[in-house]
Amino acid sequence: MKCTESLTYNSDTRPRAEPHTASAEPLQSCCEKCRALKNPKFELVTPRKISRDRLQLQLDAEGVYECSDTGLVFEVSQRVKITYCVLSWSKFSTYLTGSWKFAGPIFDVDCDPSILKSVQFPHSLCLAADKDNEVKFSVLHVKNSRGLIEPSADHSGSHVRWNVSSSLSPVGPIVQTSKSAEHHGVVQVFKEVGHENSFSFRVYLAGNNCSDIKDIRRAVRRANNCKNNKRYIQVDKPPTCMLEENRRYRLISEPMGHITPEDMLFSPVIVEVKGYFEVFFEESPPFKLSLTDADSGHTVWTATIREGDCVHHLDENPRKPSKGRKRQSSTSEEELCHKRSKKARGIDEPDCNATAAAPDLTDQQLMQVAKRMGREWKVVAISCLGLSKQDLEEMEAAEESVTMLKFNMLERWRRRQPKGKAGIQDLHKCLKDNDDVPNEVIAVLDEMLQNNSTT
Repeated sequence: MKCTESLTYNSDTRPRAEPHTASAEPLQSCCEKCRALKNPKFELVTPRKISRDRLQLQLDAEGVYECSDTGLVFEVSQRVKITYCVLSWSKFSTYLTGSWKFAGPIFDVDCDPSILKSVQFPHSLCLAADKDNEVKFSVLHVKNSRGLIEPSADHSGSHVRWNVSSSLSPVGPIVQTSKSAEHHGVVQVFKEVGHENSFSFRVYLAGNNCSDIKDIRRAVRRANNCKNNKRYIQVDKPPTCMLEENRRYRLISEPMGHITPEDMLFSPVIVEVKGYFEVFFEESPPFKLSLTDADSGHTVWTATIREGDCVHHLDENPRKPSKGRKRQSSTSEEELCHKRSKKARGIDEPDCNATAAAPDLTDQQLMQVAKRMGREWKVVAISCLGLSKQDLEEMEAAEESVTMLKFNMLERWRRRQPKGKAGIQDLHKCLKDNDDVPNEVIAVLDEMLQNNSTT
């Protein structure tokens, strides 16, 4: 996974650079008490990004290593390759029962369990006030569609350690507390683009962990893809603060703007449930935003948005599809490149519209895509290609080769498409902007599109 999008913030212990694609790294804690706790230091290693959300580490020897992007700590007994990604609690929170709550990000880790001895998961709780050790950590381990609560081996002010016993699958830290816990939290601000005479913002509250931050990015990306022509960009402001569970927080502004809702309850639930503050100003910047405790009036976070923060430069010169590993944000750039190519060959747009529909993908092209599909191909089959669980069961009963299963998945999608709707562009539209689709898949489709536009 590398679940990150380009900001440059720090984690609780030391700097972690955030790349420019889906930011979900934990950010630097503002809690001096937790910084004073003795947290162990490990060898920092930088992972390779193998898809938008998936990371890979090649560890060369026995030791304990910390991922520079996610804060995950791996203890290994020998040289090994580890692949992992951040997941959303929205898919797994239903496995929690009783008073258990998630305490940090949930990960999918792929590694030989006989070599991986332990994993330490970053958590977002502030333990400085837990002098009586009332906080009880465990780990949620999802196996065969069942959620198992397994004991943690130990915990520190920043991590929960879990000893790997058997299989690896979605796993993340959870907690039970006798009273409302304090969390290292984040406040993230996004400005709506396109209004010249007014200013509209979204303000999100979340725990300072990869899963919550990833969910915020996903919510913003979903808003940007809506057909209401709204688009949001992040306003970079100091994001961290302390947030207490089950306490209401109020956002206030100077000058006074229109803010809804009036206040918001902070709780360890998924971002989609918590929602966000919407802020609207008719005046020009600067605007001062302050997050306060709704009961005491105590300010926990404040930031000033200045005129320079509201200036955005949209790319008005679309680029041709890249042959590299970076995926395109939308197909509009490819369509513009395609139109320019047609004009260069002396073809008018009306003539283009009158031409025959694009040919369906060939078996050879489908195989190119199939070979690049990742471990989440079944998720892609259902969420992107419209296949059913029964389709997957039928295919698996008739075929054992994973590559051929991926090919059959794509072939079944092609077969069910209307005539002229199973071309390269059609598959690209189905797969783009999906977290479970590897970058290599989008790159090979981009290359096919580019080759078509130049022939």
